[in-house]
Amino acid sequence: FCKAMWNGLWNLSAVEDQFDNLEKHTQWGIDVLEKYIKFVKERTEIELSYAKQLRNLSKKYQPKKNSKEEEEYRYTSTRAFLATLNEMNDYAGQHEVISENMTSLITAELTRYVQELKQERKSHFHDGRKAQQHIETCWKQLEASKRRFERDCKEADRAQQYFEKMDADINVTKADVEKARQQAQLRHQMAEDSKAEYSSTLQKFNSEQHEHYYTHIPNIFQKIQEMEERRIVRIGESMKTFAEVDRQVIPIIGKCLDEITKAAESVDHKNDSQMVIEAFKSGFEPPGDVDFEDFTQPMKRTVSESSLSNSRGDGKSEPKFGSKSKGKLWPFIKKNKLMSLLTSPHQPPPPPPASASPSAVPNGPQSPKQQKEPLSHRFNEFMTSKPKIHCFRSLKRGVTGPEDFSNLPPEQRRKKLQQKVDELNRDIQKEMDSRDALTKMKDVYIKNPQMGDAASVDHRLAELGQNIEKLRLEVQKFEGWLAEVEGRLPQPRRQSGVYEAQNPSGVNSCAQDRESPDGSYTEEQSQETEMKIPATDFDDEFDDEEPLPTIGTCKALYTFEGQNEGTISVAEGELLYVIEEDKGDGWTRIRRNEDEEGYVPTSYVEVYLDKNAKGAMTYI
Repeated sequence: FCKAMWNGLWNLSAVEDQFDNLEKHTQWGIDVLEKYIKFVKERTEIELSYAKQLRNLSKKYQPKKNSKEEEEYRYTSTRAFLATLNEMNDYAGQHEVISENMTSLITAELTRYVQELKQERKSHFHDGRKAQQHIETCWKQLEASKRRFERDCKEADRAQQYFEKMDADINVTKADVEKARQQAQLRHQMAEDSKAEYSSTLQKFNSEQHEHYYTHIPNIFQKIQEMEERRIVRIGESMKTFAEVDRQVIPIIGKCLDEITKAAESVDHKNDSQMVIEAFKSGFEPPGDVDFEDFTQPMKRTVSESSLSNSRGDGKSEPKFGSKSKGKLWPFIKKNKLMSLLTSPHQPPPPPPASASPSAVPNGPQSPKQQKEPLSHRFNEFMTSKPKIHCFRSLKRGVTGPEDFSNLPPEQRRKKLQQKVDELNRDIQKEMDSRDALTKMKDVYIKNPQMGDAASVDHRLAELGQNIEKLRLEVQKFEGWLAEVEGRLPQPRRQSGVYEAQNPSGVNSCAQDRESPDGSYTEEQSQETEMKIPATDFDDEFDDEEPLPTIGTCKALYTFEGQNEGTISVAEGELLYVIEEDKGDGWTRIRRNEDEEGYVPTSYVEVYLDKNAKGAMTYI
């Protein structure tokens, strides 16, 4: 590089031009380096932005803690999706590593190197300018010495000619001739001195010039060349580092992708299907076959308390519904409750009496009267009305229910109760661990009074004891419900020639087990149906069911004579239990004892609902 440059540098102006060219070229090299630094910096910003977006995406689809979404992640497919989200989070971390490594290994290093390069370049060109100025000064000194020598030589020639002229002139005195001779000798001496000085200056300049062109300038060019080559090597190494930073994270990224593939391969459709079956298994026994109804034989309709039909005036015959075995159309409903349900008041209740003492009025206020419709009409209304408590397949998440989960099917109720028992046992264990820790602390305080007052933990110990006792009572309560449910779960059906149950066509199994608060079932039936079921079988099937839980108490404000089916008579001032609050129709369902319950006008009683039971859904 230097020799090539030197071949054309035979004069000062040429050297000056080459310095200008080198200065422009090295500045362009620094600009290229800074441009590459800017490129890497923008790449790191892109990596950080991409990693941030990946993390936000993973966080967006993560299940929220203590929410219903966590229950969905028990399936293998959703667990695989959760694993994918976690791996994407790690994947984003690798892009952050790329950004950090590029920033520390390339951007920061090159930025520092550019500053050093600028200082080195400035120093080299300063030395070049200084050497150029020195050789120019030497040249000027040589030119001045040369001109002085030339001038002195001309002056000496003129003085010699003048002396010779004066010496040849006979008219000039001897003194003038001597004066001219001395002047000529002086000028000759001055010329000799100038010659010697010029010769010395010339030798010095030649030496300086040789040193300048063969030593100083080549050295400066060599340093500039080395500086430029280092810059080129450094930018090449940075580009190699740029690729290596990406290559280093490829194995980890590949591992993340392998984990995603492994999670996808772990998806088990059979297992997920089985979990759905276990989650929504109701525990209900499928209905039995429907008996053949022979309409060719005349039927006799029996009107009795145990029958579910009443005679009709138009003499139309209705299909018979019954079987020799026990019917299970309405599980868990007693006969008297069913009859009360079918005859519950549907007319507006009477207003309270105007007098201060309603008991003084003969017969008191009139109970709601209604025309005795055929029971089959009531049953049709009973089966076609829309329930307020939906079957378990339509239960939506987040809907609160009774404390004993009585709004759920037997199998689902058993699972919920078991979960509640396990949760309470865990809470008891936590409280017991806290109590043991405080007991140990109290013992330490007793042995070392300076560490604390032992009496200060007594209050907390008492609270923990009360909490444990309350939790144990809760466990006993839920275990009782659990034992009750486990005892009621139906056993597998035995194959026999006798039908175990009779259900009309189209009856939904969920609707058979639910009674809505207004005393109706959801089942559409296109025709009136006569249901003839033996009283003994009906009583045996439902007499074991427990009564509805009380949700409060009430006090009778007036005397009410319950004359219609489904109502109950009360006396003024009598205290009774509330088992179903007013649903907006003006009637409240109450109980006097285990066998006496019915409806009374809401305006005739003052209701005191239990806060814990308020809002509980009626479930039979």
